[in-house]
Amino acid sequence: MSCYTQLLSPLSGPLPLHTYSSLQIQQPTTLKRNNTSQPNSYVLNHPITTTSPPKPISHSRTQASWIETLLSQTRSNQFREAISTYIEMIHSGIEPDNFAFPAVLKAVTALQDLSLGKQIHAHVVKFGYQSSSVTVANTLVNVYGKCGDIGDAYKVFDGMIDRDQVSWNSMIAALCRFEEWELALEAFRSMFLDNMQPSSFTLVSAALACSNLHKPDGLRLGKQVHAYSIRMCESKTFTINALMSMYAKLGMVAYSRGVFELFEECDLVSWNTMISSLSQNDQFSEALEFFRLMVLEGVKPDGVTVASVLPACTHLEMLDAGKEIHAYVLRTNELTGNSYVGSALVDMYCNCRQVESGRRVFNAVMERKVPLWNAMITGYAQNEYDEEALNLFLEMYAASGLSPNATTMSSIVPACVRSEAFPGKESIHGFVIKRSLEKNRYVQNALMDMYSRMGRTEISETIFNSMEGRDIVSWNTMITGYVISGRHDDALNLLFGMQRVEEKKNTDGNGCDDERRVPLKPNTITLMTLLPGCAALSALAKGKEIHAYATRHLLALDVAVGSALVDMYAKCGCLDLSRAMFNQIPLKNVITWNVIIMAYGMHGRGEEALELFNNMVDEGRWNKELRPNEVTFIAIFAACSHSGMVDEGLNLFHKMKQDHGIKPAPDHYACIVDLLGRAGNVEGAYEIIKTMPSEFDKAGAWSSLLGACRLHQNVEIGEIAANHLLQLEPDVASHYVLLSNIYSSSGLWEKAMDVRRKMKEMGVRKEPGCSWIEFEDEVHKFLAGDLSHPQSDQLHEYLETLSERMKKEGYVPDTSCVLHNVDEDEKETLLCGHSEKLAMAFGLLNTRPGTTIRIAKNLRVCNDCHLAAKYISKMLDREIILRDVRRFHHFKNGSCSCGDYW
Repeated sequence: MSCYTQLLSPLSGPLPLHTYSSLQIQQPTTLKRNNTSQPNSYVLNHPITTTSPPKPISHSRTQASWIETLLSQTRSNQFREAISTYIEMIHSGIEPDNFAFPAVLKAVTALQDLSLGKQIHAHVVKFGYQSSSVTVANTLVNVYGKCGDIGDAYKVFDGMIDRDQVSWNSMIAALCRFEEWELALEAFRSMFLDNMQPSSFTLVSAALACSNLHKPDGLRLGKQVHAYSIRMCESKTFTINALMSMYAKLGMVAYSRGVFELFEECDLVSWNTMISSLSQNDQFSEALEFFRLMVLEGVKPDGVTVASVLPACTHLEMLDAGKEIHAYVLRTNELTGNSYVGSALVDMYCNCRQVESGRRVFNAVMERKVPLWNAMITGYAQNEYDEEALNLFLEMYAASGLSPNATTMSSIVPACVRSEAFPGKESIHGFVIKRSLEKNRYVQNALMDMYSRMGRTEISETIFNSMEGRDIVSWNTMITGYVISGRHDDALNLLFGMQRVEEKKNTDGNGCDDERRVPLKPNTITLMTLLPGCAALSALAKGKEIHAYATRHLLALDVAVGSALVDMYAKCGCLDLSRAMFNQIPLKNVITWNVIIMAYGMHGRGEEALELFNNMVDEGRWNKELRPNEVTFIAIFAACSHSGMVDEGLNLFHKMKQDHGIKPAPDHYACIVDLLGRAGNVEGAYEIIKTMPSEFDKAGAWSSLLGACRLHQNVEIGEIAANHLLQLEPDVASHYVLLSNIYSSSGLWEKAMDVRRKMKEMGVRKEPGCSWIEFEDEVHKFLAGDLSHPQSDQLHEYLETLSERMKKEGYVPDTSCVLHNVDEDEKETLLCGHSEKLAMAFGLLNTRPGTTIRIAKNLRVCNDCHLAAKYISKMLDREIILRDVRRFHHFKNGSCSCGDYW
């Protein structure tokens, strides 16, 4: 046997008794000593439910008769009757023996009554069977292991003089039940040292323990367990099934499939294991193929099969296949009322956006368990049927008397944050705490998302920092929270923090157990969340790093990541790279097309945008998923607007319903108002608003009109637009600013001051101008008039010098928007403090001559900064790419790509 003693390398020291002292779980007492009766008499605290009247106590029955009755009742699963028989036997003065104790302890285990088990254990000790009978001791280990007291299970095991195979199997299984995986494998190794050969049951437990270790260790040790089973010619079906499950859980589905294909005696469990393994590892097409082969082999699917294969239909959006499986369920009576099959069907229908069908399945199941309620609540929440989700949650909790679990709460929290019918959103957090679920990772992730969407990112941070174990969803949720709140710098920093945690784990193995088990590698969700942050900051270098990472990990051509890369390159001013990325994506969706059309529009390339739109229309003729949608028309209208393509834009607008089946929405009207107003047809734009249906929200259209009036100094219509906007959106600062600027540029200084005064009285604060520029892997942020940057003095001095040089070249500062109660010199000084000029100066001072300067700004670039950028590009022979809130400006050789049309 020595050749097996080193099968598993030690994972810990000897099995310590104190390890289990804190793991005891007390159960309700159901048996107590009756002090008024005989010394050995016990009575139940509650009545025993029996199928026949209680038998009278007989003192004439033999021990063999009592024990035979006890054994018969236990074999028939009449567990309460068996305990009643045991009590009567004790009352009759009959001593239990090594046949009676295992029988009654089996009944105790089935009833999960730890307190009763301990009292019978006292009988075992009293009658001397703990040390004299291995069978009785083994049963005690099993009782404690299954009833929640691993400490006492180990005490019994440790006190056994003689241990057999069952003793070791019971102890190892108990350790697995308590998820003490490393100790279970240590016990497995110790079994060899005790010269005890493992059985099939031992190997099943060992495989389960291996499957729950960190992948490298689990796979190494799992292979050893597999090798041992081959050497011992151990090929029982349940052992093979356990090995298949182990490999699948460790992510090695190919190994699972290899084991399956080499085994000739596969049963229903084998097929189910293989199908669920494929589904859980995102190999959905293969899962459906195995299901087909299973049916062809004549193996009848059961509830587990159906619940395992339906997720494959969901992810492949194969609703028809899912309906066929549903039809099979309806034809099979034993599956019709199965709550778990019902859960899988509800999940399938809801994920395929057939929520009503999901609800019909839910209603048809009479015995509804928590997973079925969760599936329906989740289906409602995912499809944003928020009030229905909340009502069903209340019905589950109040009417059905079921306790919501972590899955319930992680599903209902998003519905709470979106629903206007649920005003006190923080109260759901209180309910979570009341249910003692606040430490559950999935619930914490949902709460972080809720607070981020409420604008309470600081609470999300507190939850994130308090988490004992973060998974990739936790990191993604916090990153998304930062992006939602506009904290793109923090989002990028958190990505690097995630990678540092992973690097630290790889070098020293420290960290939370959950983080050790799940590699914290950015996935598609991480990348598609972060890339918009790079785009917002014009952080091209960081965007390229993420692109390189995506390429190395074969994620770049994923349609979601690829579309985000197209958008990132476009918004960082690299339209050619954006188009190249677009061309590389093998399977494009409507979002991919919308992004590239919008990209060309932002860069003032309206004709190319229109050509792309026509190509999309052609693609949509044979693939309806690629037909233009509402967003497509917003993108193409914006492209026409920025390029002055008025006729083309109006033509598309008038034909969008007829040719494409899309009815113009408020945003489309706003785009057309912008199209006409930017071209100088302010009156025509005003007429378009008058034609809008009365029920439409017109705030966007009035805002576009007000911007056009600012551009073309139309005071009369500007006042009309502003009056409507200040009624609809009195807290939006840009409306006041635009009206004030209209008055200022027309010399109406008193009116301009009145608007500023009213804005102050209303407590409305103007969003400060902010610009970003990337340099040496760091994004530098500049605010208008801000002096906090380390190079601030140098930048202002440099801008003053540049201003003097530009004046000699003919530059005249445009001070029309600076308040009139400031002298001209001070006005020019204020203009030098604009954020985009500070960013420009920083780029000019810190980069090599000839380097392109890329800047992003949160507001529209002002007239003076636009003029100054043209002079600077010519004087210093620099290309300057500036993205403002509306479009791109490529300054080169003294001119701008917008043609002063912005």
